[in-house]
Amino acid sequence: MKNPILNICFYQTDTLNEPVREWLQQLTAGDKKIIGEDLKTIQFGWPLGMPLVKHVEGDIWESRSKLKNGIARIFFVLDGKSMILIHGFQKKQQRTPKRDLDLARTRIKKLRKQ
Repeated sequence: MKNPILNICFYQTDTLNEPVREWLQQLTAGDKKIIGEDLKTIQFGWPLGMPLVKHVEGDIWESRSKLKNGIARIFFVLDGKSMILIHGFQKKQQRTPKRDLDLARTRIKKLRKQ
């Protein structure tokens, strides 16, 4: 089996919570499987583009997963050979909500200060 190009890591808050992992745990088994397969494709196939991966802005990239009942997005940043998952959410409208982007920006600032 070939080695992954990127390692997958979860962003940790100051209290050691992992928001993306916690969000994923709330999803159905089927949705988790779809997202997991998409992340694995990115991990072993990087660099990738649309429709699976989109550059959002600056350091922010997004994984785009089509679920049975909607669309899931996971924002991530690259740090060397690691893909750090910083925010996950289900998209309900065409535009990415400002609060989701703001949260990702805040987490990146905290991550870069460490």
